[in-house]
Amino acid sequence: MNESVGIQRPFLGYGLGLRRQHYDDVLESRPDVDWFEIISENYMVDGGKPLHYLSRIRERYPMVMHGVSMSIGSIEPLDYTYLKKLKELIERVEPMWFSDHLCWTGVNKLNLHDLLPLPYTEEALDHVVERITRVQDYLGRQMLLENVSSYISYSESQLSEWEFLREVVERADCLVLLDINNIYVSAYNHNFDPSDFVRAMPSERIYQIHLAGHTQEENLIIDTHDHPIADPVYELYAEAIQRFGRVSTMIERDDNIPPLADLLRELDRVRRIGETSFEDQVA
Repeated sequence: MNESVGIQRPFLGYGLGLRRQHYDDVLESRPDVDWFEIISENYMVDGGKPLHYLSRIRERYPMVMHGVSMSIGSIEPLDYTYLKKLKELIERVEPMWFSDHLCWTGVNKLNLHDLLPLPYTEEALDHVVERITRVQDYLGRQMLLENVSSYISYSESQLSEWEFLREVVERADCLVLLDINNIYVSAYNHNFDPSDFVRAMPSERIYQIHLAGHTQEENLIIDTHDHPIADPVYELYAEAIQRFGRVSTMIERDDNIPPLADLLRELDRVRRIGETSFEDQVA
């Protein structure tokens, strides 16, 4: 079913996650990339080479910002020191938007450096919506929330993951960064149909899509971002575009990072699938 008719969302095209291994190549070759996503925490510093390269690349390409440490689902108080630095970076970069994950990342001021899922309960829903509202009020703009990959579930959960995400974004009036690989990973690990997740998403709130690779274990998929995108993830991406229409899409690669030329070839495949799927949708 096509739910994208009449929806007006910014479309940046097809992008990559900006990684330090590619700084010089990006500046020297000016690759055919429509935009870059930066990891916010890598640039929430007072100076140094990361900010130097960031400024030079930002002059040439649009950017969005993606955080990994807001811990929006935590029961810890919101970290306004972190939010102040994030706000300063937003003012510096002037991104099209910023995002973080629907998760918690630690307790007692200890960052576990993992994106941990929430129990999908009414109590957690009220808690997260209240925190997102405060963050958006402080920063003066809407944020995008990303669905995480998961390996555990909670017996207390009253909603499915997609029901919970949809309720959060509707109540908090925020937007969605839909990670297609994370949907596929979680669907395999928890034995649900990934198409159910895609079909449940509010099309008008989908502003960005992540694609990435993963590691297939015997009875588990781990979201490692160290392999090329798998064919079933491409297939789910095509299904999403046929449903939502054009959505700004990018590739994440965080380990075993290949030469930029290899990622550009992978991005060409993403672009072909995205454009073909959109043409099928409007035909």
